Amino acid sequence: MKLDGKVALITGAASGIGHAIARRYVEAGGKVVIADLNADGAAKAASELGDTKTAIGVGMDVSKEDQVNAGVEQALKAFGRIDILVSNAGIQIVYPIEEFPFADWKKLLAIHLDGAFLTTKACVKHMYPQKSGVLIYMGSVHSHEASPLKAAYVAAKHGLLGLARVMAKEGAAHNVRANVICPGFVKTPLVEKQIPEQAKELGISEERVVKEIMLAETVDKEFTTVEDVADVALFLAAFETNALTGQSICVSHGWHMS
Repeated sequence: MKLDGKVALITGAASGIGHAIARRYVEAGGKVVIADLNADGAAKAASELGDTKTAIGVGMDVSKEDQVNAGVEQALKAFGRIDILVSNAGIQIVYPIEEFPFADWKKLLAIHLDGAFLTTKACVKHMYPQKSGVLIYMGSVHSHEASPLKAAYVAAKHGLLGLARVMAKEGAAHNVRANVICPGFVKTPLVEKQIPEQAKELGISEERVVKEIMLAETVDKEFTTVEDVADVALFLAAFETNALTGQSICVSHGWHMS
């Protein structure tokens, strides 16, 4: 599948899943704007993918409207249009609910939900006039399932399903599609950080966290890879009609089947 010069803004793309998607888009002929809280990391990641005619990096805190709008303007200045938004930026914070700091609850929801809202709002203003666009939200199997200690994360990932479904309906008249990718556990720094945290909270070994919690419901006890997710992100970006909109696609080795 080819992107043929289409421009994608990908948040949280200096590393991990976001960077893998950016790489796959460039390989498919696309142009990418790597937006990340780490501006230096975004610039470095962009330079690894090509010159400034192919990839640029922008600093962006997705929970701040002025930074989101400024990043979108930089993307437009560099490439003249935005065809694809991949709202990927996210964090994980784990606590039992009775100990969950309210400040951490608000921080996680701001990055996942406010970030998706603000980037969507900023991008569709440019997609609608051109009568085309793709919105991709990075959900999780936790958009459909629940796990202990993850009240904020599960709530946020469920919320992205609602946003995508609304945007599928609002965007249809403008030929803008919206879908959610729902990965299982992908061995990124975000997940590697969770392993010792959950082991401590649950009082079990790290090995048991991986085998009995993270991969227990998969069909083959394998982690999802960033390449797996990038392949689905390319498929959704290149799909050309409203036949596929308002959907969630699980990339989870069978953990969640829908």
